[in-house]
Amino acid sequence: MQLITVGTVAFDRIETPFGKADKVVGGAATYISLAASFFTDQLGLVSVVGEDFPQEMLQTMRGRRIDLDGLEVMEGRESFFWAGRYHYDMNTRDTLETRLNVLLDLDPKLPEAYTGAPYLMLGNLDPRVQAKVLAQMSERPALVVMDTMNFWMDSALEKLTEVIAQVDILAINDAEARQLSGEHSLVRAADKILGMGPKYLVVKKGEHGALLFGQGRVFFAPALPLEDIVDPTGAGDTFAGGFIGFLARTQDHSFENLKRAIIVGSALASFCCERFGVERLLEIDREDIDQRIQQFVDLVDFDIQVVDGE
Repeated sequence: MQLITVGTVAFDRIETPFGKADKVVGGAATYISLAASFFTDQLGLVSVVGEDFPQEMLQTMRGRRIDLDGLEVMEGRESFFWAGRYHYDMNTRDTLETRLNVLLDLDPKLPEAYTGAPYLMLGNLDPRVQAKVLAQMSERPALVVMDTMNFWMDSALEKLTEVIAQVDILAINDAEARQLSGEHSLVRAADKILGMGPKYLVVKKGEHGALLFGQGRVFFAPALPLEDIVDPTGAGDTFAGGFIGFLARTQDHSFENLKRAIIVGSALASFCCERFGVERLLEIDREDIDQRIQQFVDLVDFDIQVVDGE
């Protein structure tokens, strides 16, 4: 395996001002793996589901060359379920219901073929679970990317900071960056977080784009303005999947290539928002992605001549 993704595979019920989906496939590892599968065919997934998870979706994932030997299916149990309602601005949401179900018993055991993977994506999970996965790698991966959230900052900060110290790139949103660092300024927040161990910090800002900090440099990528936003659920995970999938394909971890990976991730995330759940990711192909990336290039391309004040 070249890339291993660890995270949730789940069901979501989603309400937005523009529609509703009663039960769609979701979960961080699902979005990450589907997005990354556009760039690598040596992709393993580590998670747990109940026997209620649809076999058709598992077959679809296998058809995308996602290896599921690390996915445990618990007989007689139900999969993780989350329900949420988005506000009109689509940036804020309320959690209506969370049923952990099989996630309560997630104890990842990596297949032997996964333990030497050079790329590892730690999706948003209990940091104790993320640490268990890291401990099972036979050697230090070439690149480890990690996502987390404010819940773990509130409930497991000590273990969370231990795991953060072991990763290369931390990807969190702006509110989480401020909470983790205790700084309002994202520049100061980045300095403090990078001092915890990661080489780079990616700050996701939803419809306002993403920031990359590292090596004393900052890069900003805007989000693509979309005419219709149906469901932003999973956009951040899709971004992460496109980001690490591109890095795994190119095997170039320079700041310049991380900038390209930010654009690729942003392009994938923009597709995700156009349908409920993973539906849009199952419709597109590499040509669609290339065209969307070109739209990003066109969006920020400009010439300017500095005017001499004299």
